[in-house]
Amino acid sequence: MATRALAERHDDQPAFVLHAYPYKETSLVVEAFVREFGRVGLVAKGARRPRSEMRGLLQAFQGVALSWGGAGELKTLVKAEWRGGVALPEGRALLSAFYLNELLLKLLPRDDPHPVLWDDYQAALTDLAADASPAAQAGVLRRFELALLAALGYALPLTHDSDSGAAIDPAARYHYAFDRGARPYVAEPGVRWPVVRGATLIALSQARYPDAETAAEAKRLMREILDHYLESRRIESRRIAVDLAALDGDREE
Repeated sequence: MATRALAERHDDQPAFVLHAYPYKETSLVVEAFVREFGRVGLVAKGARRPRSEMRGLLQAFQGVALSWGGAGELKTLVKAEWRGGVALPEGRALLSAFYLNELLLKLLPRDDPHPVLWDDYQAALTDLAADASPAAQAGVLRRFELALLAALGYALPLTHDSDSGAAIDPAARYHYAFDRGARPYVAEPGVRWPVVRGATLIALSQARYPDAETAAEAKRLMREILDHYLESRRIESRRIAVDLAALDGDREE
C-alpha cells in the first residue's frame, strides 16, 4: 500500500487554481490547472482553518507549485507553495480572467494533460493584466478561445472554404458549420449555422481586428461556436459582463 501511494505522489507541479469551494467543515475542493497533468481535482484538508498555510495560496490566478497523492477522481493536496511570476488581473480584466477559468472548468476534462494550453493560459493572464483596454482584452480572449478549441480537437478552419478549398474572400459572406468550417452563405430554411463575413474569419486567423464591427462579429461567432460545444452549460461571467455594461450605460445617461 505504501509503495502504491508513493507511486501516485506528484511533487512541486506548476499550476494555477481555477476554482475552490468548501468541502465538509474545514476543507476545500480545489480545481487546479496543472501544466503536466491538466485539470486536477484536489481535496485540501483543513485549508479553511484560520492558521492553515494553504489558506491564502489557493486563490484563482495564483501561480503555485502543488504536491498531491492519490488515484481517485479527487486527489489529496499535500502541499502548496507560491510560485509567483504572473501579475494578477484587476478590474474588468479580472472578469475576463474568470471567463477563461469558466471555459477551462466546463470544457476541459480532468486528468488530460495540455502543457501547451497551460502556457497559453499563463500568457493570457499576463496579457490581461498588462493592458486593460477593451480592444486588447478582446484580442486576448479570442486567442485563448481558439487555442482551447484546438487543444480539445476542435481547431477552427478559418482561411479556406470547406466546400471548394478556395481561400476565404473577405468581401463574401459565409455560413460557419461547426463540424466543417466556412461554407458560402446561401439563404435557405432550416440552416442555423452562424453567418459571418469573410473579413472576420481572416481577422480571427490573423488575430488582428481592424475595426469595431469586425471585433464584434468575431466575438459573436466565437460565442456561438463555444455554445455549441458547451451544450446547455452557461458561462456566468458573460452574464455579469452584460450586467456591468448595462450599469455603465445607466451612469453615462
